[in-house]
Amino acid sequence: MRARTTVSEIDTQIELLREKRKTMVAKANERFASAARRAGLAELDISDAELNDVLAEITARFRDGEKTTTGESA
Repeated sequence: MRARTTVSEIDTQIELLREKRKTMVAKANERFASAARRAGLAELDISDAELNDVLAEITARFRDGEKTTTGESA
């Protein structure tokens, strides 16, 4: 027979998952910020809109690359 899960146990699990998500987001942000600094993006005098457009293009390029290499076998 399966043990019953209480509402407080579920709340605890939810809180743990929220903390885990918060940590993962912070690590991803730190990783991206570090890469941006190394690439010199912090020193460019461009608007946020221009930067977003360029990053969207880069993202699309890499996502397209994933699609084309996914079906290939070595």
